[in-house]
Amino acid sequence: MKTLSYFLAVACTLSFSTASQAASIYAGKTKAAAVCAQCHGVRSTSAEAPFPPLAGRDDEYLQSALKQYRDKTRVSDIMNNIAGSLSDRDINNIAAYYSRLKP
Repeated sequence: MKTLSYFLAVACTLSFSTASQAASIYAGKTKAAAVCAQCHGVRSTSAEAPFPPLAGRDDEYLQSALKQYRDKTRVSDIMNNIAGSLSDRDINNIAAYYSRLKP
């Protein structure tokens, strides 16, 4: 009985830690609304700026681009400043959110 209890405790801990590493589209939506949507819109480009829409873009592409902007290996004064404030978790969440939207 103790072995079963121990096994269940370990299994629950591992599943919780794995789930906490997964990207959260809800956190991505919140962060995107605060950081990205003003220029890129949600499903289409905003009326005020000619920036490309992000909805429906590939998750890996979005992650890669944001990390390159953050690390300044891809140069854009605006994006380098904005992405510079994003953590890896923020980037994963934003990419997960936009990649799941229909353009």
